[in-house]
Amino acid sequence: MVTKDVKWQDEYWLLLMQIYLQKPVGVKPVYCRRMVDLSLELHIAPEKLAERMNRIANLETPRIEHIWEVYGHNPRKLARAVRLLREMKGFNNPKAFYDGVEVNESFERDFKPLEENDRLTPVMLILILDLYFRLTPQTMAAETPEVQELARLMKVKPKEVVDVMEVLQHCDPYLNRRDVCFDPLLGPCQEVWRRFGNADVEALAAYASQLKAYFRN
Repeated sequence: MVTKDVKWQDEYWLLLMQIYLQKPVGVKPVYCRRMVDLSLELHIAPEKLAERMNRIANLETPRIEHIWEVYGHNPRKLARAVRLLREMKGFNNPKAFYDGVEVNESFERDFKPLEENDRLTPVMLILILDLYFRLTPQTMAAETPEVQELARLMKVKPKEVVDVMEVLQHCDPYLNRRDVCFDPLLGPCQEVWRRFGNADVEALAAYASQLKAYFRN
């Protein structure tokens, strides 16, 4: 599909301010679930929303100052305005809202279930890859505390994490495994490996640390 971005509109400040004002009041983690859900709704990357949320925190423009004066101390009034906005803009009917707009999904795919296994998403594979680089093949087991901790965070079984690590071993050129892998997750794992497998491990760890906020809400 051809990319045609949905332009930022002044009304979106209301949606973002509502998240900002949710307790604890303030700038929210980039990948917390509320930020990601709004990103998916607007087709605007979480990083872009985070930049604008910082503008709210700093009251950077007269427009933001005005919105804050009207709604900043009246959450109920803001909630009514947001509800009306969603009704008018067709937020509850994405087909109508994006009628005539061709959207090239990028970050959205990372948060959507895999066709090969609807219990997993690319984001979950990224977190498993991050842990993969901090373990050895011998410790990639359901009994390993780090595996159990990640499984609890993502609300899956430790064995599912281990199964993904097994597939990742077939993507790892340093292991040079010669046995054939027929697991349907091989394709998604190869894609995640292409994106992050040869990147800086510390950069991946930092990114994974941010992504974990999505599962803590």
